[in-house]
Amino acid sequence: MSRSSLGVTELAVGYSAAPVVKGATLTVAAGELTVLVGPNGSGKSTLLKGIAGVLRPLAGRVVLRNGDERDITGLRPEQTASIGVGYVPQVANVFAALSVSENLRVGGYTARASIGARLEYVYGLFPDLHAAARKPARTLSGGQRGMLALGRALMANPKVLLVDEPTAGLSPRFQGVVWEQLVRLREEGVALLVVEQNTRAALESGNEGYVLVAGAIRRSGPCRELLEDEELVSLYIGRH
Repeated sequence: MSRSSLGVTELAVGYSAAPVVKGATLTVAAGELTVLVGPNGSGKSTLLKGIAGVLRPLAGRVVLRNGDERDITGLRPEQTASIGVGYVPQVANVFAALSVSENLRVGGYTARASIGARLEYVYGLFPDLHAAARKPARTLSGGQRGMLALGRALMANPKVLLVDEPTAGLSPRFQGVVWEQLVRLREEGVALLVVEQNTRAALESGNEGYVLVAGAIRRSGPCRELLEDEELVSLYIGRH
């Protein structure tokens, strides 16, 4: 059975005619956790929004590969979700007035036939959500909201998952839980692209890494090699 991957070529993304991200090229392979890191303001979230279709790219291509190639450049997130590409934004990522269960069911609208099995799967990943299934999302802690946002995206059984700052503002306990589940998804064959501010944690968990600086990819390679790059550690990662 073929597995999905994502190819991004010379993508330019911005909020006007002037791009914030200028010609980014990267690959998100099936069964790998690809991380996008860099300093604040470098354009990481903007690039992810361009890939996900939240922002329409100014130039370049996004291609979904699953035995063949499909150009998905500029498709809206709800369109890409229906073909196996999930997106988890950093903010506004849950419906606060809906219950946990209702949030998850909304996420599973493209997989209605298997929604019971998907609920069981997500609750297995995040037992805290199962315990809070009937509670309004607004009553959840920050960590639980992050789990709910990720769980909602997983309800559609994505083959490619784009995740923006999944551990932002979380306690160390919840950060660990989130990374454990991202690694588990990788082992299940999902192609993951994760934007993360905690550069060291991301590179320690990931397979391939891209370093975005001032809207351009400055370094890329296996995460282990990036962690051993003294200049990179000094500039962007920091030491323990």
